[in-house]
Amino acid sequence: MSERIYLFTRFERFWHWAQAGLIITLLFTGFAIHGSHGLVGFRKAVEIHEIAAWLLIGLWILAIFWHFTTGQWKHYIPTAKNIDRMVRYYAYGIFIGAPHPYKVTQERKHNPLQRLAYLGVKLVINPLVWISGLVYLFWGALQGSLPAGLGLQQVATAHTVGAFLMLAFLIVHVYLATAGHTPLAHIKAMITGWEDVHDAAEEAAGKPVAR
Repeated sequence: MSERIYLFTRFERFWHWAQAGLIITLLFTGFAIHGSHGLVGFRKAVEIHEIAAWLLIGLWILAIFWHFTTGQWKHYIPTAKNIDRMVRYYAYGIFIGAPHPYKVTQERKHNPLQRLAYLGVKLVINPLVWISGLVYLFWGALQGSLPAGLGLQQVATAHTVGAFLMLAFLIVHVYLATAGHTPLAHIKAMITGWEDVHDAAEEAAGKPVAR
């Protein structure tokens, strides 16, 4: 038994894919700037990196405004309810074909672990990348007003750490996106907005799915 619900709005889908494209562009050019590959020249990589960074900052500002004006920020409020079931599912249930223990709704789009992960991105990784990148870009103008012990190398290191944290999140996010009732189910939902919600967990376990 399944139910088809409209889960992701047009803006959410635009924000998701635009953000993904810009982050991948920044990672690609960032590795080029560090000399990790020669697929694009250093000067061109710097130019593209800066353009993509400003576009991403603009997108983040727009997304923050949208989340607070629409009330969508509530989907990221962390909760410990049923988090143990999600941990068990991702730890081993997903590998033995166990039914997904969480049923999404329009009021609860993200399971407890997703909420923590997305909140971590918004409150830790994004600000780390954002602030360190801007300080690095405007180092000449800001140097005199920054703490004496803070050097350009420390700022660059913080930016690199943030980039690797974002890369790690991206890899895990892409992997878990294939963990629906079909490998492309979640990806399709982020393209069309519609999600097929299955009650397999309830039918298999004989009890309500986690909410």
